[in-house]
Amino acid sequence: MTVPAAQKKRVVLLGATGSIGENTLRVLRAHSDQLELVGVAAHRSAENLFAICREFGVRHAALVDESAAALARSTNRIPAGTTLYPGLAGMTALATLPEADLVLVAVVGTAALRPTLAAIEARKDIALASKEILVLAGKFVLAAAKKSGVKLLPVDSEHNAVFQCLEGHPHAGVRRIILTASGGAFRDWPADRLAHVTPADALKHPNWAMGPKITVDSATLANKGLELIEAQCLFGLRPEQCAAVIHPQSIVHCLVEFTDGAMLAQLCPPSMTFPIQHALLHPQRSPGVDSALDFTKSLGLEFRPIDETRFPLLRLAKQTMQSGGVAPAVYNAANEVAVAAFLASQIPFLAIPRVVEHTLAALPNFEPVDLDAVLATDAEARRIAARSLANLANV
Repeated sequence: MTVPAAQKKRVVLLGATGSIGENTLRVLRAHSDQLELVGVAAHRSAENLFAICREFGVRHAALVDESAAALARSTNRIPAGTTLYPGLAGMTALATLPEADLVLVAVVGTAALRPTLAAIEARKDIALASKEILVLAGKFVLAAAKKSGVKLLPVDSEHNAVFQCLEGHPHAGVRRIILTASGGAFRDWPADRLAHVTPADALKHPNWAMGPKITVDSATLANKGLELIEAQCLFGLRPEQCAAVIHPQSIVHCLVEFTDGAMLAQLCPPSMTFPIQHALLHPQRSPGVDSALDFTKSLGLEFRPIDETRFPLLRLAKQTMQSGGVAPAVYNAANEVAVAAFLASQIPFLAIPRVVEHTLAALPNFEPVDLDAVLATDAEARRIAARSLANLANV
Protein backbone atom coordinates (compact mmCIF):
# COMPACT_ATOMS: atom_id res chain seq x y z
CA MET A 1 0.00 0.00 0.00
CA THR A 2 1.34 3.42 -0.93
CA VAL A 3 1.95 5.76 2.00
CA PRO A 4 0.54 9.29 1.53
CA ALA A 5 3.27 11.83 0.77
CA ALA A 6 2.58 13.70 4.00
CA GLN A 7 3.35 10.51 6.00
CA LYS A 8 6.58 9.59 4.22
CA LYS A 9 9.79 9.90 6.17
CA ARG A 10 11.66 12.84 4.63
CA VAL A 11 15.40 12.28 4.35
CA VAL A 12 18.43 14.54 3.88
CA LEU A 13 21.51 12.71 2.60
CA LEU A 14 24.91 14.23 3.38
CA GLY A 15 27.55 12.48 1.28
CA ALA A 16 25.27 11.50 -1.58
CA THR A 17 27.90 10.55 -4.16
CA GLY A 18 30.05 8.17 -2.08
CA SER A 19 29.54 4.44 -1.61
CA ILE A 20 27.16 4.89 1.34
CA GLY A 21 25.26 7.52 -0.62
CA GLU A 22 24.93 5.25 -3.64
CA ASN A 23 23.55 2.41 -1.51
CA THR A 24 21.18 4.83 0.23
CA LEU A 25 19.80 5.82 -3.15
CA ARG A 26 19.14 2.14 -3.91
CA VAL A 27 17.12 1.89 -0.69
CA LEU A 28 15.24 5.09 -1.49
CA ARG A 29 14.34 3.80 -4.95
CA ALA A 30 13.07 0.52 -3.51
CA HIS A 31 10.97 2.24 -0.83
CA SER A 32 9.76 5.41 -2.51
CA ASP A 33 6.34 4.70 -0.99
CA GLN A 34 7.81 5.21 2.51
CA LEU A 35 10.80 7.52 2.02
CA GLU A 36 11.25 10.88 0.31
CA LEU A 37 14.60 12.50 -0.45
CA VAL A 38 14.39 16.24 0.27
CA GLY A 39 18.05 17.30 0.41
CA VAL A 40 21.41 16.03 -0.90
CA ALA A 41 24.98 17.18 -0.34
CA ALA A 42 28.29 16.22 -1.94
CA HIS A 43 31.83 17.50 -1.76
CA ARG A 44 32.51 18.51 -5.36
CA SER A 45 30.82 15.99 -7.70
CA ALA A 46 28.36 18.43 -9.25
CA GLU A 47 27.21 16.30 -12.17
CA ASN A 48 26.47 13.28 -9.99
CA LEU A 49 24.72 15.45 -7.44
CA PHE A 50 22.52 17.12 -10.03
CA ALA A 51 21.66 13.75 -11.60
CA ILE A 52 20.33 12.70 -8.17
CA CYS A 53 18.33 15.92 -7.93
CA ARG A 54 16.73 15.30 -11.31
CA GLU A 55 15.94 11.64 -10.58
CA PHE A 56 14.41 12.22 -7.15
CA GLY A 57 13.02 15.71 -7.67
CA VAL A 58 15.20 17.12 -4.89
CA ARG A 59 14.75 20.85 -4.31
CA HIS A 60 17.73 21.43 -1.99
CA ALA A 61 21.36 20.54 -2.82
CA ALA A 62 24.75 21.52 -1.46
CA LEU A 63 28.31 21.39 -2.77
CA VAL A 64 30.78 21.74 0.09
CA ASP A 65 33.59 22.74 -2.30
CA GLU A 66 32.73 26.39 -2.87
CA SER A 67 34.68 26.61 -6.13
CA ALA A 68 32.68 23.66 -7.51
CA ALA A 69 29.46 25.39 -6.43
CA ALA A 70 30.53 28.65 -8.06
CA LEU A 71 31.40 26.82 -11.30
CA ALA A 72 28.02 25.07 -11.31
CA ARG A 73 26.26 28.39 -10.92
CA SER A 74 28.31 30.17 -13.57
CA THR A 75 27.68 27.44 -16.14
CA ASN A 76 23.95 27.16 -15.39
CA ARG A 77 24.13 23.45 -14.64
CA ILE A 78 21.79 23.49 -11.63
CA PRO A 79 18.53 21.62 -12.40
CA ALA A 80 15.38 23.67 -12.63
CA GLY A 81 13.57 23.77 -9.29
CA THR A 82 16.73 22.99 -7.28
CA THR A 83 18.41 25.50 -4.98
CA LEU A 84 22.17 25.09 -4.58
CA TYR A 85 23.82 25.91 -1.24
CA PRO A 86 27.62 26.37 -1.20
CA GLY A 87 30.21 25.39 1.41
CA LEU A 88 29.98 23.98 4.89
CA ALA A 89 27.23 26.50 5.63
CA GLY A 90 25.30 24.97 2.75
CA MET A 91 25.59 21.47 4.19
CA THR A 92 24.43 22.84 7.53
CA ALA A 93 21.44 24.50 5.85
CA LEU A 94 20.44 21.14 4.41
CA ALA A 95 20.91 19.39 7.75
CA THR A 96 18.41 21.77 9.33
CA LEU A 97 15.75 21.89 6.60
CA PRO A 98 12.40 22.42 8.31
CA GLU A 99 10.72 19.69 6.26
CA ALA A 100 13.35 17.01 7.03
CA ASP A 101 12.64 14.20 9.50
CA LEU A 102 15.98 12.40 9.37
CA VAL A 103 19.52 13.29 8.27
CA LEU A 104 21.75 10.47 7.04
CA VAL A 105 25.38 11.50 7.59
CA ALA A 106 27.71 9.67 5.20
CA VAL A 107 30.53 12.19 4.90
CA VAL A 108 34.04 10.73 5.18
CA GLY A 109 36.04 12.13 8.10
CA THR A 110 34.95 14.83 10.51
CA ALA A 111 33.73 17.51 8.09
CA ALA A 112 30.08 16.83 8.94
CA LEU A 113 30.48 17.31 12.70
CA ARG A 114 29.06 20.85 12.80
CA PRO A 115 26.16 20.07 10.42
CA THR A 116 25.33 16.97 12.49
CA LEU A 117 25.20 18.96 15.70
CA ALA A 118 23.08 21.59 13.96
CA ALA A 119 20.67 18.87 12.77
CA ILE A 120 20.42 17.50 16.31
CA GLU A 121 19.71 20.98 17.69
CA ALA A 122 16.99 21.31 15.03
CA ARG A 123 15.53 18.03 16.40
CA LYS A 124 16.24 15.88 13.36
CA ASP A 125 16.84 12.17 13.87
CA ILE A 126 20.33 11.13 12.76
CA ALA A 127 21.34 8.04 10.80
CA LEU A 128 25.11 8.05 11.33
CA ALA A 129 27.55 6.41 8.92
CA SER A 130 30.50 8.73 9.68
CA LYS A 131 32.14 6.94 12.61
CA GLU A 132 34.78 9.68 12.92
CA ILE A 133 32.17 12.08 14.33
CA LEU A 134 31.69 10.01 17.48
CA VAL A 135 35.40 9.24 17.72
CA LEU A 136 36.17 12.96 17.64
CA ALA A 137 33.35 14.33 19.77
CA GLY A 138 31.19 11.47 20.97
CA LYS A 139 30.30 12.80 24.40
CA PHE A 140 29.19 16.14 22.95
CA VAL A 141 27.14 14.53 20.17
CA LEU A 142 25.42 12.12 22.57
CA ALA A 143 24.73 14.87 25.08
CA ALA A 144 23.17 17.02 22.35
CA ALA A 145 21.03 14.11 21.12
CA LYS A 146 19.81 13.41 24.65
CA LYS A 147 18.99 17.08 25.21
CA SER A 148 17.04 17.34 21.94
CA GLY A 149 15.34 13.96 22.35
CA VAL A 150 16.35 12.72 18.90
CA LYS A 151 17.25 9.23 17.75
CA LEU A 152 20.86 8.42 16.88
CA LEU A 153 20.68 5.41 14.58
CA PRO A 154 23.96 3.69 13.61
CA VAL A 155 24.49 2.89 9.94
CA ASP A 156 27.90 1.21 10.12
CA SER A 157 27.14 -2.47 9.54
CA GLU A 158 28.73 -3.54 12.84
CA HIS A 159 27.10 -0.90 15.03
CA ASN A 160 23.76 -1.34 13.36
CA ALA A 161 24.10 -5.06 14.08
CA VAL A 162 24.84 -4.39 17.76
CA PHE A 163 21.90 -1.99 17.89
CA GLN A 164 19.59 -4.71 16.57
CA CYS A 165 20.94 -7.37 18.97
CA LEU A 166 20.62 -5.10 22.00
CA GLU A 167 17.03 -4.01 21.37
CA GLY A 168 14.88 -5.25 24.22
CA HIS A 169 17.80 -6.34 26.41
CA PRO A 170 18.80 -4.50 29.61
CA HIS A 171 22.22 -2.87 29.53
CA ALA A 172 23.27 -4.60 32.75
CA GLY A 173 22.92 -8.00 31.11
CA VAL A 174 25.61 -7.35 28.48
CA ARG A 175 29.05 -8.81 29.17
CA ARG A 176 30.72 -7.65 25.94
CA ILE A 177 30.28 -7.01 22.25
CA ILE A 178 32.48 -8.47 19.53
CA LEU A 179 32.78 -6.67 16.21
CA THR A 180 33.88 -8.65 13.17
CA ALA A 181 36.60 -7.58 10.74
CA SER A 182 37.16 -8.94 7.26
CA GLY A 183 40.92 -8.48 7.63
CA GLY A 184 41.08 -6.28 4.54
CA ALA A 185 43.08 -6.62 1.37
CA PHE A 186 46.17 -8.12 3.03
CA ARG A 187 44.47 -10.54 5.40
CA ASP A 188 46.22 -13.58 3.94
CA TRP A 189 49.44 -11.93 2.78
CA PRO A 190 52.72 -12.92 4.48
CA ALA A 191 53.97 -10.14 6.74
CA ASP A 192 57.18 -9.60 4.75
CA ARG A 193 55.16 -8.50 1.69
CA LEU A 194 53.50 -5.61 3.51
CA ALA A 195 56.56 -3.37 3.13
CA HIS A 196 56.04 -3.33 -0.63
CA VAL A 197 52.28 -2.94 -1.07
CA THR A 198 50.89 -0.13 -3.22
CA PRO A 199 47.74 1.96 -2.86
CA ALA A 200 46.24 -0.06 -5.71
CA ASP A 201 46.86 -3.25 -3.73
CA ALA A 202 45.24 -1.80 -0.61
CA LEU A 203 42.09 -0.79 -2.50
CA LYS A 204 41.28 -4.37 -3.54
CA HIS A 205 38.96 -5.26 -0.68
CA PRO A 206 37.91 -8.92 -0.74
CA ASN A 207 34.28 -8.39 0.36
CA TRP A 208 33.11 -4.77 0.38
CA ALA A 209 32.88 -1.98 -2.20
CA MET A 210 33.81 1.16 -0.27
CA GLY A 211 35.62 4.47 -0.63
CA PRO A 212 39.44 4.65 -0.71
CA LYS A 213 40.02 5.88 2.84
CA ILE A 214 37.85 3.29 4.57
CA THR A 215 39.25 0.53 2.34
CA VAL A 216 42.79 1.36 3.45
CA ASP A 217 41.54 1.53 7.05
CA SER A 218 40.20 -1.99 6.60
CA ALA A 219 43.62 -3.18 5.50
CA THR A 220 45.33 -1.66 8.57
CA LEU A 221 42.40 -2.47 10.87
CA ALA A 222 42.26 1.20 11.85
CA ASN A 223 38.66 0.95 10.73
CA LYS A 224 38.00 -1.67 13.38
CA GLY A 225 39.84 0.43 15.93
CA LEU A 226 37.63 3.41 15.14
CA GLU A 227 34.58 1.18 15.33
CA LEU A 228 35.56 -0.10 18.79
CA ILE A 229 35.95 3.49 19.99
CA GLU A 230 32.59 4.39 18.47
CA ALA A 231 30.91 1.33 19.98
CA GLN A 232 32.21 2.15 23.47
CA CYS A 233 30.73 5.64 23.14
CA LEU A 234 27.50 4.75 21.37
CA PHE A 235 26.47 1.89 23.65
CA GLY A 236 27.90 3.17 26.94
CA LEU A 237 30.42 0.37 27.39
CA ARG A 238 33.74 0.04 29.17
CA PRO A 239 36.83 -0.49 26.98
CA GLU A 240 37.19 -4.11 28.14
CA GLN A 241 33.64 -4.82 26.95
CA CYS A 242 34.58 -4.09 23.32
CA ALA A 243 36.44 -6.73 21.30
CA ALA A 244 37.07 -7.64 17.67
CA VAL A 245 37.71 -10.82 15.72
CA ILE A 246 38.58 -11.55 12.09
CA HIS A 247 35.69 -13.09 10.17
CA PRO A 248 36.72 -13.48 6.51
CA GLN A 249 33.19 -14.03 5.15
CA SER A 250 31.76 -10.70 6.44
CA ILE A 251 28.40 -12.33 7.09
CA VAL A 252 28.29 -12.14 10.89
CA HIS A 253 28.52 -8.43 11.68
CA CYS A 254 28.60 -8.61 15.45
CA LEU A 255 28.27 -10.92 18.43
CA VAL A 256 26.75 -9.75 21.68
CA GLU A 257 27.63 -11.84 24.72
CA PHE A 258 25.37 -11.65 27.75
CA THR A 259 26.29 -12.26 31.37
CA ASP A 260 24.89 -15.80 31.28
CA GLY A 261 27.26 -16.71 28.42
CA ALA A 262 24.60 -16.75 25.70
CA MET A 263 25.38 -14.87 22.49
CA LEU A 264 23.27 -13.18 19.84
CA ALA A 265 24.66 -12.59 16.36
CA GLN A 266 23.37 -10.52 13.45
CA LEU A 267 23.89 -12.02 10.00
CA CYS A 268 23.32 -10.69 6.49
CA PRO A 269 25.29 -10.56 3.23
CA PRO A 270 28.08 -7.95 2.97
CA SER A 271 25.96 -5.17 1.48
CA MET A 272 25.44 -1.78 3.09
CA THR A 273 21.82 -1.71 1.93
CA PHE A 274 20.88 -3.84 4.95
CA PRO A 275 22.00 -1.48 7.73
CA ILE A 276 21.04 1.62 5.73
CA GLN A 277 17.50 0.35 5.23
CA HIS A 278 17.20 -0.63 8.87
CA ALA A 279 18.21 2.87 9.98
CA LEU A 280 16.00 4.69 7.46
CA LEU A 281 12.85 2.65 8.13
CA HIS A 282 13.35 2.02 11.86
CA PRO A 283 11.33 0.74 13.63
CA GLN A 284 9.52 -0.69 10.58
CA ARG A 285 10.71 -3.66 8.50
CA SER A 286 10.24 -4.05 4.74
CA PRO A 287 11.60 -6.37 2.03
CA GLY A 288 15.31 -5.79 1.43
CA VAL A 289 17.00 -4.39 -1.64
CA ASP A 290 19.54 -7.21 -1.91
CA SER A 291 18.95 -10.94 -1.57
CA ALA A 292 19.13 -12.52 1.87
CA LEU A 293 21.44 -15.41 2.76
CA ASP A 294 20.69 -18.59 0.80
CA PHE A 295 20.73 -21.62 3.09
CA THR A 296 20.09 -24.03 0.25
CA LYS A 297 23.83 -23.61 -0.42
CA SER A 298 26.77 -24.47 1.81
CA LEU A 299 27.78 -21.63 4.09
CA GLY A 300 30.95 -21.64 6.16
CA LEU A 301 31.65 -19.16 8.95
CA GLU A 302 35.21 -18.73 10.19
CA PHE A 303 36.54 -16.65 13.10
CA ARG A 304 40.19 -15.89 13.85
CA PRO A 305 41.86 -14.00 16.70
CA ILE A 306 43.58 -10.76 15.66
CA ASP A 307 47.36 -10.53 15.82
CA GLU A 308 47.93 -6.99 17.14
CA THR A 309 51.61 -7.19 16.17
CA ARG A 310 50.53 -7.44 12.54
CA PHE A 311 47.80 -4.84 13.08
CA PRO A 312 49.32 -2.25 15.44
CA LEU A 313 46.59 0.31 14.76
CA LEU A 314 44.09 -1.91 16.56
CA ARG A 315 46.41 -2.02 19.58
CA LEU A 316 46.76 1.77 19.50
CA ALA A 317 43.00 2.21 19.26
CA LYS A 318 42.51 0.07 22.36
CA GLN A 319 45.08 2.16 24.19
CA THR A 320 43.18 5.36 23.32
CA MET A 321 39.97 3.79 24.63
CA GLN A 322 41.68 3.19 27.96
CA SER A 323 43.19 6.69 27.97
CA GLY A 324 39.97 8.48 27.03
CA GLY A 325 40.07 12.26 26.81
CA VAL A 326 41.21 13.58 23.43
CA ALA A 327 43.34 10.50 22.63
CA PRO A 328 40.72 9.00 20.26
CA ALA A 329 40.50 12.32 18.40
CA VAL A 330 44.29 12.41 18.01
CA TYR A 331 44.27 8.80 16.76
CA ASN A 332 41.62 9.61 14.18
CA ALA A 333 43.29 12.82 12.94
CA ALA A 334 46.73 11.27 12.59
CA ASN A 335 45.30 8.27 10.77
CA GLU A 336 43.46 10.50 8.27
CA VAL A 337 46.69 12.36 7.49
CA ALA A 338 48.72 9.16 7.18
CA VAL A 339 46.18 7.39 4.95
CA ALA A 340 45.94 10.41 2.64
CA ALA A 341 49.74 10.42 2.35
CA PHE A 342 49.80 6.68 1.59
CA LEU A 343 47.12 7.04 -1.08
CA ALA A 344 49.22 9.83 -2.64
CA SER A 345 52.25 7.47 -2.61
CA GLN A 346 54.11 9.77 -0.20
CA ILE A 347 54.69 7.14 2.49
CA PRO A 348 54.73 3.31 2.50
CA PHE A 349 51.89 1.29 3.96
CA LEU A 350 53.80 0.34 7.11
CA ALA A 351 54.46 4.00 7.92
CA ILE A 352 50.77 4.62 8.64
CA PRO A 353 50.84 3.21 12.21
CA ARG A 354 54.20 4.90 12.86
CA VAL A 355 52.67 8.30 12.09
CA VAL A 356 49.71 7.59 14.39
CA GLU A 357 51.86 6.34 17.26
CA HIS A 358 54.23 9.32 16.97
CA THR A 359 51.36 11.79 17.01
CA LEU A 360 49.74 10.17 20.05
CA ALA A 361 53.05 10.37 21.92
CA ALA A 362 53.61 14.00 20.92
CA LEU A 363 50.38 15.41 22.33
CA PRO A 364 49.37 15.47 26.01
CA ASN A 365 46.03 13.88 26.77
CA PHE A 366 43.29 15.72 28.66
CA GLU A 367 39.54 15.67 29.18
CA PRO A 368 37.99 18.36 26.93
CA VAL A 369 35.41 20.67 28.47
CA ASP A 370 33.96 21.85 25.17
CA LEU A 371 33.94 21.14 21.46
CA ASP A 372 36.40 23.93 20.67
CA ALA A 373 39.06 22.17 22.75
CA VAL A 374 38.53 18.95 20.77
CA LEU A 375 38.69 20.75 17.43
CA ALA A 376 41.87 22.56 18.44
CA THR A 377 43.46 19.25 19.39
CA ASP A 378 42.31 17.71 16.11
CA ALA A 379 43.97 20.52 14.17
CA GLU A 380 47.21 20.26 16.17
CA ALA A 381 47.29 16.48 15.70
CA ARG A 382 46.99 16.94 11.96
CA ARG A 383 49.89 19.42 11.94
CA ILE A 384 52.11 17.08 13.95
CA ALA A 385 51.20 14.10 11.78
CA ALA A 386 51.88 16.05 8.57
CA ARG A 387 55.30 17.18 9.84
CA SER A 388 56.21 13.60 10.78
CA LEU A 389 55.50 12.07 7.37
CA ALA A 390 58.95 12.50 5.86
CA ASN A 391 60.82 11.49 9.03
CA LEU A 392 58.78 8.33 9.64
CA ALA A 393 58.40 7.14 6.05
CA ASN A 394 61.64 5.17 6.04
CA VAL A 395 62.07 4.25 9.71
